[in-house]
Amino acid sequence: MGSRIMTLLVALTLLGATGAEAKGGKRLFISADMEGVAGVVSGDQLSTTGFEYESFRGFMTEEVNAAIAAAREAGFSEFVVADSHGTMQNLLLDKLPADVQVVRGSPRPLGMMQGIDDSFDAAIFIGYHASTTNPEGVRAHSFSSATLADVRLGGVSVTEGAWNAALAGQFGVPVIAVSGDESAVAEVKRLVGDVEGAVVKWPIGFHAARTLTPEASRSVIRAAVARGLARRSTLTPYRITTPVSLEIRFKNYRPAEVLAWLPGVTRVDAHSIRVTVKDMVEAYHFLEVVTSYQPSLEP
Repeated sequence: MGSRIMTLLVALTLLGATGAEAKGGKRLFISADMEGVAGVVSGDQLSTTGFEYESFRGFMTEEVNAAIAAAREAGFSEFVVADSHGTMQNLLLDKLPADVQVVRGSPRPLGMMQGIDDSFDAAIFIGYHASTTNPEGVRAHSFSSATLADVRLGGVSVTEGAWNAALAGQFGVPVIAVSGDESAVAEVKRLVGDVEGAVVKWPIGFHAARTLTPEASRSVIRAAVARGLARRSTLTPYRITTPVSLEIRFKNYRPAEVLAWLPGVTRVDAHSIRVTVKDMVEAYHFLEVVTSYQPSLEP
């Protein structure tokens, strides 16, 4: 009888441990932009004053939900979503599952990746777009369409997806899937590696595309996330050599002129500066100051 009781106790202990693990679960970080959402082609969908903005907030939210649903089926149970477009207040909170936490509002130190740390098992990028240097891509830009012409890490021009993947990589978190237009997905795969891509539209021009419907895009995203999570053990974090050489090229000359007055900042040419920072966290802080700071900031 004693041995039977001991066996039962061991079985209950193992069952409890498994249950606790399931309750804690795997953690997923999602960074959600908007330009790469199916159907988006202009400011009419992206700006708070656009006549389609409210509808596309919903479409953006449902693309995030599609990724969450696939991850939940793969055993993930904790989700943090960084709202990463414009004012960073786009996602419809009441349309997200109750167990999801959302990072919203700006400015913030890690921008599109605020909330990432080494506790996450994987990261996903939803609604991403191509970089400023890409001649193709719907609404292609790098962090600031108004001011930046290029951003380079270690001399390599990077898209927002590669930049954000490098920050995730610093924390040991692999990016397993990215959604957006065909050019955006191709850029991330070329720089970051063989992540799963969910192509939801095909660029015709800066403000034109052939696109899937919202319902079809959700199916594509869900399938890509499922594939990526199934291959998670084979996908390694994207890491940048440290210290990090960061180069920023502006569309105007004056920012480069003024920033070059800072210690450690070198003016490369009329429009570009270079600075060496400790790691991707410092690189993100520097970029956020460059793109966000204004003497008139209030409160």
